[in-house]
Amino acid sequence: MKILAVDSSGLVASAAVVSEEGMLAEYTINYKKTHSQTLLPMIDTIMSMLEFDSKMLDAIAVSAGPGSFTGLRIGAATAKGLGLAWDKPLISIPTVDAIAYNLFGVTDRICPIMDARRSQVYTGIYSFKQGEFQVLMEQSAMGIEELSKQLNQEKTPVIFLGDGVPVYQSVLKELLSIPHYYAPCHVARQRAGAVGALALKQLADKKTVSAKEFVPVYLRMAQAERERLEKEQSQQEDIV
Repeated sequence: MKILAVDSSGLVASAAVVSEEGMLAEYTINYKKTHSQTLLPMIDTIMSMLEFDSKMLDAIAVSAGPGSFTGLRIGAATAKGLGLAWDKPLISIPTVDAIAYNLFGVTDRICPIMDARRSQVYTGIYSFKQGEFQVLMEQSAMGIEELSKQLNQEKTPVIFLGDGVPVYQSVLKELLSIPHYYAPCHVARQRAGAVGALALKQLADKKTVSAKEFVPVYLRMAQAERERLEKEQSQQEDIV
């Protein structure tokens, strides 16, 4: 099985090709470029370097969300477009799950945090038991204080990673009473290799969707949509 995996859910753009034999290629950029500029050229580069064509792929895996609304739409459009053009199924991978999977084998709790603004994060809680990936709390949007309270109650050391770390690290230091630490830079952000590794299991279980059926997972409304609803509600209150 060979899978093309993409992740553009946050600031990082990443593409990879993985197989049962291992990761064949990965191309990740986290520097001052928009995903619309980088993602397709990155895919073209790794496919060319591997001397692959679409016929050699079994599926396309995509980090489905949550994350940046713009980034998720670019990733979804890219995966859906390639899936339709190449007649390949898509595999939808939860973004937060894939981030946590970077830390395979870590015995402590794993807690990715993505900055969702308004003192909220996209997060989940994970662990590995005898090499098996376990989802202890499914990905969700919650306040950083609520997350800290829950982690304190579990009384288990936790490792954090994700783009929310630099935003909330000082807050976590104040709120947490449990031992906690932070992942090093090479595994601290989204990586398409992790998306692809999780997708291999999904493909083996035939858990795929058609390119036409795939939709991103946002968890929250976009800021523009929230502001529109707030404005409409305010206007209705003024009328009353």
